Amino acid sequence: MKLEYSELDNGIRLISLSGRLDLEGTNNIEKLFVQYCAGENVFVLVDFSQVSYLSSIGIPMLITSAKSVTNHGGRMAIVRPQANVRSVMDITGVSNMIRIYMDLETARERVLLA
Repeated sequence: MKLEYSELDNGIRLISLSGRLDLEGTNNIEKLFVQYCAGENVFVLVDFSQVSYLSSIGIPMLITSAKSVTNHGGRMAIVRPQANVRSVMDITGVSNMIRIYMDLETARERVLLA
């Protein structure tokens, strides 16, 4: 699992993940992922377009980070998950807790307004 970080206009943080978000993948990125989600009033988009697999081990990291972002006045959303990953998010209820957008432009607009 690889993690890349960048900042978009309006201070939106973009975390791009690639690989498998399984036990090994989660262990590889969790500390850095949580750090990039920290702060007051932060807006975080997590690009899942290159994530090929999401296991039950990766889900708590996402939910805990999203709750932390929200509790500190910000918002987090997931962008462009692959169909199999989106299916796992729907089945496990992640999509009920974290907004999911199918394109980056819509996510950028709505994360600031939601």
